Amino acid sequence: MNFKKNKLIIWIVISMTLGILTGFIINKSVTSAKVIIDKTPLQSIKNVEARKKAENYLVKQEQAYFKETKKSVSDNFSILSDIFLRMIKMIIAPLVFAVLVIGVAKLGDFKSVGRIGIKTMVYFTTATIIALALGLVLVNAFEPGKVMNLEHPDSSESLGVKPNQQTAKNFISHVIPESVVGAMANNEILPIVVFALFFGVAAASIKEEGRAIVKACESLGHVMFKVTNYVMAFAPIGIFGAITAVVIQQGLDLLSGYLYLILCFFGGLLFFVFVILFGICKLFKIKFYKLLQDVKEPILLAFSTASSESAMPKTIEALEKHGISNRIVSFVLPLGYSFNLDGSIMYMTFATMFIAQSYGIELSAGDQIKMMLILLVTSKGMAGVPRASLVVIAGMLTMFNIPQEGLLLLLAVDQLLDMGRSATNVVGNAVASAVVAKLEGEKF
Repeated sequence: MNFKKNKLIIWIVISMTLGILTGFIINKSVTSAKVIIDKTPLQSIKNVEARKKAENYLVKQEQAYFKETKKSVSDNFSILSDIFLRMIKMIIAPLVFAVLVIGVAKLGDFKSVGRIGIKTMVYFTTATIIALALGLVLVNAFEPGKVMNLEHPDSSESLGVKPNQQTAKNFISHVIPESVVGAMANNEILPIVVFALFFGVAAASIKEEGRAIVKACESLGHVMFKVTNYVMAFAPIGIFGAITAVVIQQGLDLLSGYLYLILCFFGGLLFFVFVILFGICKLFKIKFYKLLQDVKEPILLAFSTASSESAMPKTIEALEKHGISNRIVSFVLPLGYSFNLDGSIMYMTFATMFIAQSYGIELSAGDQIKMMLILLVTSKGMAGVPRASLVVIAGMLTMFNIPQEGLLLLLAVDQLLDMGRSATNVVGNAVASAVVAKLEGEKF
């Protein structure tokens, strides 16, 4: 292995390993610490039942102390991941705007934009339907929720996630920006994409007068790639902080209780990547494993940070090195981050049905098809929205009268599941870019 070429991957693996070890050691040291509680007053309680209640209360107080201590310690480590992810977020809006304007302008005219846009959206819609259907097939075949066998949860628990009941009105209001500056400030990618499409088409249509602005966007793109390289130097530190914080709070034992859920979902992701996406590549005569090899760095980055966005700049570079033209990558990839998040989309049907199964709620085939069609629309424009998958799932739970508290089941392992779906998102968008390039007659 060429160390210089792969040093970011090596440092990411090292930081993940150190994060797991550090988190495990701190978790064990906190839980093994002895809390001195004066139990003398218990001896004065003569009633056996009352004494038992008092003992249970003290046990709960001890558990609450451990939980609060672990959270306090983990917060110190999560600062590192917060800093890194905030630096990543500051890159996204100007980078998406620059690369999409360049991509649209290089297409030359509205007819070209329309042609490539239609091909791109047809592929995205097809991939979304396949991902949603696969999530339903997996969860119905393996029934991971039935292993949980839960009663209705305590409604006093706070989810920290508000349901997102999508309507045509608020979908349109989210897509069409009132202010592109406001959209950029909030990192709302879909409105930025819409503005950039109009801006790029307008710049291309005025030809000579628009060249200066297109050249300025090219310069902005190059500057943002350089900024990206600087930010990526902090990736191992951010990853170390994120992994350490999660393991401190949850420990390694937590994963065993969710092992079946994790195996089912990750098995589904692997099936989607190595069967469905591989089959698509075969159909279009794309060298799948060569493509996978070229995007391995952004895949690992997305997996370790549980963020598809963090890998976007590196994915653009990797696809261009693979041989796909800048005009295709600059057009397809930013759209993919709003319309083609395959891993996250598959998770929505899978997770909603998992929660229903956990509470013994049966949804008919008709209800499941209805859910799939609704998610086909509500899943769009998720990029840049914190815990977007959970927000959309919350809306589905409300719509189908499934206890919203079921989201607590997922929050415990959501970080791990998000790592898998983020990596799948990167692979899905890489394949999408390659497919559109092939449809445009490119050879690579």
